[in-house]
Amino acid sequence: MVLIKKLDWYIIKKLFSTFFFAIMVFAVISCVIDYSEKVDNIVSKKVPLAEVVNYYKNFVPHITALLFPLFVFIATIFFTSKIAYKSEIIAILSSGVSFQRFLRPYVIGGGFLCLISLIANHWIIPIANKQRIHFEDTYINESNYAYAGENIHLGISKDTYIYFQTFNFSNLSGNRFTCEKVSSTLLKEKLMADYATYDTAKKMWHLHNVVIRTNDTIAESVTKILDTNIKYPFVPLDLSKTDAIKEALTTPQLNRYISQEQLRGRENLNLYYIEEDRRSAQPFAALVLIIIGACIASRKIRGGSGLHLALGIVISAVYIMFMQLSTTFSAKSNLSPMAAVWIPNVIFAGVAFLLYRRQVK
Repeated sequence: MVLIKKLDWYIIKKLFSTFFFAIMVFAVISCVIDYSEKVDNIVSKKVPLAEVVNYYKNFVPHITALLFPLFVFIATIFFTSKIAYKSEIIAILSSGVSFQRFLRPYVIGGGFLCLISLIANHWIIPIANKQRIHFEDTYINESNYAYAGENIHLGISKDTYIYFQTFNFSNLSGNRFTCEKVSSTLLKEKLMADYATYDTAKKMWHLHNVVIRTNDTIAESVTKILDTNIKYPFVPLDLSKTDAIKEALTTPQLNRYISQEQLRGRENLNLYYIEEDRRSAQPFAALVLIIIGACIASRKIRGGSGLHLALGIVISAVYIMFMQLSTTFSAKSNLSPMAAVWIPNVIFAGVAFLLYRRQVK
């Protein structure tokens, strides 16, 4: 059984206090910058104060989760460098404490923070993002989804595809509606309507001036109907969904959404798989960076704490670059999404191991 002793509590308290102080300062700065960018929309649309406060209540978790590994890393380097230059680490190691034992509170404290991050990434942050995105769509984004655009295609099952030439959300109707049912390379049925309107009460689509062409490989038939109601497995909101929706879904919801999109025949879902795997990989990255930070900052070097922080910022930039490159390769090519989010972690875990071995020697 691992007992947490005074040394462990001392370092854990330093880690937590520095980490939460860094979050508080950065959150205030981020909110001020974000408000300065959105103030014109907020004032012109007379947004209620309660909604603005609620928006920033959800904005803070979003920005914190986005940069969580870097917050932990910089906090680790900052307080470790401070106690190193007060010769506290020399005193600890000179008393017979091994470097491995010295790292134990870093792992314990970092593991606790990473567990919180893991739970938040999968369940809490998506709920906050849903409210944040709703606020931005309502008051900030100019389009507000009033007009979905032209030439809209959507797969509603593996063999059924719908098309709108144009669609307008103000009246939930679209022009030149088409629904095609395909079997392998054969077009079995094609339904065409001058326009389609969604009935929110009946949850059905009202089609006007319908022409249905069917093909059974032997003969083709044409049926004309003036008006009809058909229930399709999609709603108007599906026509406007963007990739930003992945941030507003809890992991169980995200899994269901991916399964639904697969059923509809969507081909490239890598961005959604990346988001799913990133939620688990990010906390592990923070733990790795904590070990790297402790190994780097525990030694006195010329340049003091400033050099340690500069080195930490450089390592953070390299980590972000690796993550961006790998996720881009996954989104645009055939690289596995899981590999994309874990490759930077594996590389930096190797760096952490080498630094640890060097310190032990």
